[in-house]
Amino acid sequence: MKKALIFGITGQDGSYLAELLVNWGYEVTGVTRRVSVSTLSRIEHILPQINIVEGDVTDGFNVSKIIEEVKPDEIYNLAAQSHVGTSFKQPSLTWDITAGGCLNILEAIRYSSRKDDIRFYQASSSEMFGKNYSTDTNKKSLVGYIVGNGSEQKKYQDESTEFMPQSPYAIAKLAAHHLVRNYRDSYGIHGSCGILFNHESERRGEHFVTRKITKWIGEFVNWKGDHKVFCRGDVISRNHDDSHAKISMPKLRLGNLDAKRDWGHAEDYVYAMWLMLQQEDPDDYVIATGETYTVRDFLDATFSYVGIDKWENYVVIDPEFYRPAEVDYLLGIPVKAETELGWRRKISFQQLAERMVSHDVKEAKLLGPSVQAVQECCS
Repeated sequence: MKKALIFGITGQDGSYLAELLVNWGYEVTGVTRRVSVSTLSRIEHILPQINIVEGDVTDGFNVSKIIEEVKPDEIYNLAAQSHVGTSFKQPSLTWDITAGGCLNILEAIRYSSRKDDIRFYQASSSEMFGKNYSTDTNKKSLVGYIVGNGSEQKKYQDESTEFMPQSPYAIAKLAAHHLVRNYRDSYGIHGSCGILFNHESERRGEHFVTRKITKWIGEFVNWKGDHKVFCRGDVISRNHDDSHAKISMPKLRLGNLDAKRDWGHAEDYVYAMWLMLQQEDPDDYVIATGETYTVRDFLDATFSYVGIDKWENYVVIDPEFYRPAEVDYLLGIPVKAETELGWRRKISFQQLAERMVSHDVKEAKLLGPSVQAVQECCS
């Protein structure tokens, strides 16, 4: 039985990866930090089938001890301070966890008695590209891909695109990325990096824009019920049953709606992580869909799924949610992963949006009242 060690098992990606490996007969051990409030909700359903150990990637001695005790065949580092906006407010913490944590794992592997038997995966990020992109559309590898629209049809990112990080998070991720490549070349560590473009799901953290949107929709539809609603400034009001008293709900507050992202589903992407560690030689791969959409497109897809045509009536643009340095355009070309790994994404953009909304509507305990009245307000 193969053994897998997952740093960051309680997150979105960690939970999907743990599920995958358990189903394939792995002995899975996850590392979690000691906290006063449980963070195991995403993996609660598989807890009887996995092992949990306390640890922290920022503690090098602890990391080495865990690796020596678990004796894993595969190590997946998904641990990070992963919110870009927060990285501007807490850059040192972001660096210590995201870059320093990766270094601690690499050092532990380097000095492990089982160094040559361990395969290591590092979660890199499309944020490392920042404002940079490639424009050579004559490459044969681009055939069959949607490469933007209109004036942006020649812009994309792949493994040959130079990095230009625009946030402390992206800089920390890039440092970790280069550390893996350096330890691979210097010490023969079987380390691979997945340059993952935006991958969302119904398990996404609620402060990420996609989940923030679908969570709000679920709460709104449940709150509204069959009542007629009225838009007033930054709030939405409804008539409350027989009392005719208006009850209000705040509108959805967002930042840059024109940012373009290559969005896939995390369930597809963790399979790519596993595939990388099954290769004889380690390497780095872009994992993406080859399609790009704006936040407006995501709003269209999610609001329309519950019958709301005019999402603009329920959204407020808040400068607080703009980044100090914005990344405007991300579109990944995963030809290398498709060719060498045999990986293909299965869940489309529309399916992603619908799955997330369906989950959050159910979570908000919506029992099925119509939202047709919503279309009548603010018109």
